[in-house]
Amino acid sequence: MTDAQETAADRTLRTTGGAPPDDGGSSEAGAPIPLLEPRDGIPAVIADESSLAAVIADFAAGSGPVAVDAERASGYRYGQRAYLVQLRREGAGTALIDPVACPDLSGLGEALSGVEWVLHAATQDLPCLREIDMVPTRIFDTELAGRLAGFPRVGLGAMVEGVLGYVLEKGHSAVDWSTRPLPEPWLRYAALDVELLVDLRDALEKELDRQGKLEWARQEFDAIASAPPAEPRKDPWRRTSGMHKVRRRRQMAVVREMWEARDRIAQRRDVSPGKVLSDAAIVEAALALPVNAHALAALTGFGHRMGRRQLEQWQAAVDRARALPDSALPAHGQPVTGPPPPKAWADKDPAAAARLSAARAGVSALAEQLTMPQENLITPDTVRRLCWEPPVTADAESISAALAGYGARAWQVELVTPVLVGALSAAAKVKKA
Repeated sequence: MTDAQETAADRTLRTTGGAPPDDGGSSEAGAPIPLLEPRDGIPAVIADESSLAAVIADFAAGSGPVAVDAERASGYRYGQRAYLVQLRREGAGTALIDPVACPDLSGLGEALSGVEWVLHAATQDLPCLREIDMVPTRIFDTELAGRLAGFPRVGLGAMVEGVLGYVLEKGHSAVDWSTRPLPEPWLRYAALDVELLVDLRDALEKELDRQGKLEWARQEFDAIASAPPAEPRKDPWRRTSGMHKVRRRRQMAVVREMWEARDRIAQRRDVSPGKVLSDAAIVEAALALPVNAHALAALTGFGHRMGRRQLEQWQAAVDRARALPDSALPAHGQPVTGPPPPKAWADKDPAAAARLSAARAGVSALAEQLTMPQENLITPDTVRRLCWEPPVTADAESISAALAGYGARAWQVELVTPVLVGALSAAAKVKKA
C-alpha cells in the first residue's frame, strides 16, 4: 500500500449507495464494497430543451466542483463525438444528457464557467466536450493526480477502490453508446462513473498537499485546461496497424489510397473505419499489389462475403496507387522536425548519446525519489531535444530557459534543471577525458 492509499484509507467518506459503514468505505473484513446504485437512483436521460434548461438552472445553483464524464462510441461510430454526458454537483445531483438530442450545450458550459470540473483522464474527454461547446476554465484530473501522487494503478476503478474503498461496476465502458434508447444497466454504469469523482478529488487533493505536490498538480491542470485543440495529425494513414511490413513506396501508396477511401466511406456511413475494412486487409493488399478484383478477392480480408461492387472499389484504390508516377509516391518517412530516434544517436553523435544516457539516468533517479512516472516529471521528448541540441553554456539559467521553451511547467523546470545541468556537465567531462 502506498502512502497515498494509507492516508486515504483513514478519511471518512460521505454516505453513499445504501449507507455503507463509516470507515472510509471498507467493510469490517477490510474488503472493498461494491457500489451498485447511485445514491439518488438513475436519473432520466435529458433529451429535450426544456429538461436541459432545468438541468442548467440546477447546476448553476449548485455548489463546489462539478464531476464531468463523457461516453463515446469508439469502435462503432466515425470520430470521437460524445453520445452521453454525465455530471454531478453538490445541490444539483446527477444529470445524464443526450448530446445527440441536445447538441448545443453551450448554455450548460456557460453556467459552469469558472467552476472547477473534475474529470478522470481529462485529455480523453475534453476534445469531444469541446465539440458540444463545453469548455472548462479550471479542472482537476483525478488520473493525473494519481500519477503525481505515486499510485501504481490510476484507472478510475482502481483509484476509487484503492482510495475510497468502493468497487465500481465494470463491463460497459466499450459498448456502443450511440445505441438508443440506452439500456438501464448502461445508464447505471454511467451515473456511477461520476458518483464518487468529487470524493476522489477531495482525497487526492489532501494527499498531494501532504506530499508537497499540490502546486505541481495545479500547474499541470492549468496547462491542460488552457491547451489549444490538437492539430490534425499529418499523414494519419501512416499509423495503419502493420505498417512496419510495408517497405516499398508503391506499396505505401496503396495503403494511403485504401486508407483514404475507407475513411471517406466510414465518414459517410458514420461507422468506425475498422468496420468498413480492417487495417490487416489494407496491408495485405499493399504487399500483394493485386492486378484485378479477382486477385484481390483471394487475399485475407477480402473473402467471399465481400460483394463484387465492394471489391471493385478497393481494387480501384489499388489501381490508382499503381498508376502514380514515382514523383507522386509517398516518402519512406515523414520529415523529421526533432532529434532522430535515440537508437541512432551513438552513430550520428556519440556526445549527444552520452548526454542522453546521463540525463535519462538522472531523471529516472529523481522520478523514483519523488514517486512518480518519469514522463510526468518531464516529457521524454523534452529531454531528447535538450540533449541533442544543448545550450552553448549548460548552466542553470540556459537550461531552465530551454526547458520552459519546450513547454515544461515551472515546477518541472525547478526540479529537473539541477539534474540536467549535472548530467550534461558529467557527460562533457567524460568526453574530454
